[in-house]
Amino acid sequence: MAIIEVVVPQLSESIAEATLLTWNKKAGQSVTRDENLIDVETDKVVLELPAPASGVLVEIIAADGATVASGQLIAKIDTTAIAGDVPAVDAPSPQPVTAIQSSAIAVTPAAHTSTPSPAAAKIMAESGVNNVTGTGKDGRITKADALNAATASTAVAKSAIPAPSAGSALPVVKAPINVNGILADRPEQRVPMSRLRARVAERLLQSQSTNAILTTFNEVNMAPVIEMRNKYKDKFEKEHGVKLGFMSFFVKAAVAALKKYPVLNASVDGNDIVYHGYFDIGIAVGSPRGLVVPVIRNADQLSLADIEKQIAEFGAKAKDGKLTIEEMTGGTFSISNGGVFGSMLSTPIINPPQSAILGVHATKDRAVVENGQIVIRPINYLAMSYDHRIIDGREAVLGLVTMKEALEDPARLLLDV
Repeated sequence: MAIIEVVVPQLSESIAEATLLTWNKKAGQSVTRDENLIDVETDKVVLELPAPASGVLVEIIAADGATVASGQLIAKIDTTAIAGDVPAVDAPSPQPVTAIQSSAIAVTPAAHTSTPSPAAAKIMAESGVNNVTGTGKDGRITKADALNAATASTAVAKSAIPAPSAGSALPVVKAPINVNGILADRPEQRVPMSRLRARVAERLLQSQSTNAILTTFNEVNMAPVIEMRNKYKDKFEKEHGVKLGFMSFFVKAAVAALKKYPVLNASVDGNDIVYHGYFDIGIAVGSPRGLVVPVIRNADQLSLADIEKQIAEFGAKAKDGKLTIEEMTGGTFSISNGGVFGSMLSTPIINPPQSAILGVHATKDRAVVENGQIVIRPINYLAMSYDHRIIDGREAVLGLVTMKEALEDPARLLLDV
């Protein structure tokens, strides 16, 4: 027997603990070196934990949902064993949940012979409640019977689950959200926040409570950018292997404004203002696990193609949960594009410790006045929220005007004038 220990990877200095999601292997099954055993969720990213060696997963020490720290032992692999030849030890499931589930569905013996209606059978299958007393004709289980049993089971389980202590296993919600149950007869379903969602909530509240947030707005005629993009998008994609989008233009326009008004690129540290001599632009990206903000480093030194490639890479990684902590650390200014979801206008929240953020919205044809005439132009409303403690209205407004002027004359972005 040759035992290899599986431990939690080293987390960054700012992360004290993480949560194990769902084991991809059961105790007693064969594993292959570098195969992902389980995802480890921190408050910033989700990390894959690969098998350190091939063999048999003989023991799982920390169960799904367990709170763990860097270097903690969570499983053991026997590199000389063959699946089925050695006893396997699974981590114990949280006992309170098991006991609750068994007691919550206790019913009279007659319930076992009741026949559910089709609607009731569907609700019972979705909620996992099997034993229900029927109140319909001849003991038939009605839709109301099934809903009441499902709601009661959830309520009892929810009230009896104790708050987790340090190092204890967190209850894991594995069942999908029961949409039909939520919409019928006013029941509720409680789902714990993921670590990432809880961290996002914490940072948003921190931003609101520590920054003097003010937002300034302007409108941009996107026709010149659209014209340039339509003219060169095919050649651009053929040459660089990536599509020419609009975000690279917004990044370049933001950099132009930050260069002209450095306080927009600064941050507060106690009673000091820290001016950054580099331009690391965070791009807010929606992911299945929540909002993440990967950072484009040295954006002033990158071409439109370089920026588009990084944005595409970030989008793919965010979708798959593969963004690293390093890719989301730092940043001196952020851009949030609610326009991809159809947003017309918003007031974005500053990403601490940054002092400003640009909100981009959907470009729509609108009636505007030019030279005394009403004309139709593709208009985008820009919003820039800023920390009024260090950024005065003058710098904020003129900074946004600089972005507007750059977008309405995109050749300036390429010539850096």
